[in-house]
Amino acid sequence: MKWEKLLARGRFGDPLGTNPTQAARSEFEIDYDRIIFSAPFRNLQDKTQVFPLPEQAFVHTRLTHSLEVSSVGRSLGKAAGEFLLEKYPALQKSGITSYEIGAVVAAAALTHDIGNPPFGHAGEEAISDFFRLHPAGRCWESHLRSEQWADLCNFEGNAQGFRMLVSKQYGLKLTYATLAAFTKYPRPSFIPHRDIARRSQKKYGFFINQLSDFEQMGAFLGLEKSSPDCWLRHPLAFLVEAADDICYSIIDLEDGCTLGLVGFEETVNLLAPILKDKFDPKKMEGRSASQNLGALRALAIGQLINESVEMFAKYEESMCKGNFDKALTDIIPSAKALQKITEVSVQKIYRSKVVLEKEAAGFQVLEGLLSVFSQALYHQFYSPDQFSGKDKSILRLLPEDFPLKGWGAEVNPYQMLRALVDYISGMTDKYALNLYRRVNGISFPGS
Repeated sequence: MKWEKLLARGRFGDPLGTNPTQAARSEFEIDYDRIIFSAPFRNLQDKTQVFPLPEQAFVHTRLTHSLEVSSVGRSLGKAAGEFLLEKYPALQKSGITSYEIGAVVAAAALTHDIGNPPFGHAGEEAISDFFRLHPAGRCWESHLRSEQWADLCNFEGNAQGFRMLVSKQYGLKLTYATLAAFTKYPRPSFIPHRDIARRSQKKYGFFINQLSDFEQMGAFLGLEKSSPDCWLRHPLAFLVEAADDICYSIIDLEDGCTLGLVGFEETVNLLAPILKDKFDPKKMEGRSASQNLGALRALAIGQLINESVEMFAKYEESMCKGNFDKALTDIIPSAKALQKITEVSVQKIYRSKVVLEKEAAGFQVLEGLLSVFSQALYHQFYSPDQFSGKDKSILRLLPEDFPLKGWGAEVNPYQMLRALVDYISGMTDKYALNLYRRVNGISFPGS
């Protein structure tokens, strides 16, 4: 794969891409601005990062997490860009700057969680479990093709994000480079064999009805394939992944410490191996715990950025050839320290009582919403003798643009179910909770 093509400025839906009226901003900076002002991005302010429905202002939501990942991503991209421009003079001749490469990574990082449903990863599992295990979900299996059923039974926030970014509904028309940098898992859900040694095949990155969209992007950028069903990652996707890994490792630990789930001394001991000779206990004297946490967090993130850029420079050629397919944070000098932080975070933060209790509630909420809406749809189109007044009322709650016509026994309902999952996965945590209460008669509007 060639960098001149990987960083081409064409836009999805508009391959020419350039807009002379926006000369003050690069195409990739325009991507960032379009994302910031989009409705899906705003919804992240009320979606779970780790702690569902947080009451403390300092606890991160998906919105604050995404902004921080984007900031780290810009630093990673700009530093990597300086290396690339020095190594490949042809990039400079094409007009690409290190700031633009930083802007690609920043924009892609800004969207990295945009497809996540309410209640975080528990929400992804709840949607998958509904179709795999719940009678109101399983009844659809006989009406779908195997690859469509695989999409529904293995809901993936990354694939949902790609779907939203290319959707005409939001009209973002991002550059192909940003879309590719966003895609950490460039494969569909249903493939005959998965190479577990390749990081990019750990999950999947687009639903089957977005296959042509992905093929269009891949052809424009010159993305090559590692197998008949799987593409190679765009090299900048490794930096987007690293930005996310750095932020959630360090900042989730900071949140856990602030909430009292991890002791301050233990937190310091976990961060010290990353800081190495930059760690000076004397500088912590006379400052509050929150001040020290903030300073240590900033130093740790800075060190991890430097290490990740060094690894990117070392393996960049292998990335372009498809020979390198690992997470950068798994091979940097601080990898063992990050692994230790992950182990402690899983034990004391991600499996803490406050998180598990609210995750359990999230399972109940999403299963309940999917059940009541999908059952009403099934009754209307596939079991009309059971279509009730309750079903009619439920369907009136769907968005005005929901595709409620043209379905029946002879029509594959995949697109309708995709629209239902779009609706429910796009909800904020509080909206999903309140709607669940209302449709189940637990509370009434205005009460």
